[in-house]
Amino acid sequence: MTLRSAFCARLDALARDPELARNSPHLNVTVAFDLPGGALVFRCAEGGVRAIEGSAADIRIAAAEDAWWRLLADPQPPRHTSFTALQIANPDFDVSGDPALIAQARAALDRLVEGLSDPSAAPATAYETDLGQITGRYAMVDVAGAPHRYYYETAGTGELPVIFLHTAGADSRQYLWQMADVELARRFRLFAPDMPYHGRSMPPEAWDGGPYYLTAARYRAWVAAFIEQIVGAPALLIGGSMGAAIALVMAADRPDLTRAVIAVEPPFRSPGRRNAFQDHVAVHAGLHNSAFIRGLMSPTSPLAQRRAASWIYTQGAPGVYRGDLAFYSEEFDGSLVGPRIDAARTPVALLSGVYDFSATPEDGAKLARHIPGALHLVMERLGHFPATEHPAMFRPWLLQALDHVSVRLEART
Repeated sequence: MTLRSAFCARLDALARDPELARNSPHLNVTVAFDLPGGALVFRCAEGGVRAIEGSAADIRIAAAEDAWWRLLADPQPPRHTSFTALQIANPDFDVSGDPALIAQARAALDRLVEGLSDPSAAPATAYETDLGQITGRYAMVDVAGAPHRYYYETAGTGELPVIFLHTAGADSRQYLWQMADVELARRFRLFAPDMPYHGRSMPPEAWDGGPYYLTAARYRAWVAAFIEQIVGAPALLIGGSMGAAIALVMAADRPDLTRAVIAVEPPFRSPGRRNAFQDHVAVHAGLHNSAFIRGLMSPTSPLAQRRAASWIYTQGAPGVYRGDLAFYSEEFDGSLVGPRIDAARTPVALLSGVYDFSATPEDGAKLARHIPGALHLVMERLGHFPATEHPAMFRPWLLQALDHVSVRLEART
């Protein structure tokens, strides 16, 4: 089969893809794959995709032949799993077109590139879960003299408190299957808060309605207040992405409140993740932002779980995801935070997924070199949202990290 015929066959199958139809309401855009031997032009419109005649296109994607074949691989390799990956993280591809139109079409184009391959989900060992062990609560928390209404979930009867900190623009639903883990609930006292402005934690009543912008100082105050007023004791912090970054900041600045850190998909420095179209009146933020993060996941994570991870991003308040990225993408610097962490006092484990192009395994390795004594593990077949995209695959890595920090905490007592 030629490269062109292989692409035509996949596009024909995607013409009946219900998710592509959902991701393209009122969209009408022409896209050209500049394949060797001539462009393959197709129209991506509400309801599907179909090849058309001609060479003119609103958006063009160019690459060498071997790079195009990697889009059809089973599974696609890292940085080949979505249009967004090709656009911002894959130097083998050149994407051109009006930025606003690209942003409007992102959800459809990401699903299209994802759908060029259809790998099976990677098998993983099942474990015992009980959703009934999770309890949701609200509490008023004082942050710098201002009352904040926090929503959080709890589970477990263990002695050591563990707090799961969600990613940028998301909420504690990301940790549903860790909170439901029966073994973890026996070993630890589990907490999963929605940070203010996220999920079910509303903005404080004193909020003036203006733009939201997250800084390390503000975020650190939120986490410290939760530990002091809700948890009531220093805690082991398990954070993902933005949550990983603030967990490391807490280890550096507030070791009195931080027993240990497991940083899941920690950045070193992650510039370029923030852009105007994440909060723009001309772009559907729910579609755009959920697509922007979808390609960070592994193609061998179950499709239903990948959909669940991205679904959370369809529901964020205007400007919150972009505001969070001010801290994650523009302020956090692992070269400054890492050396201030004493891993002998506050044990650290870093977990990096091979499919993550925002906080890469290479970034995790650089960060580990700045934190002597930290454990760094590279998680095969996982991406930026392992706790949500494939909980069973993630679990052995999490247990290994928990064992690492637990042994060191016990040695100190």
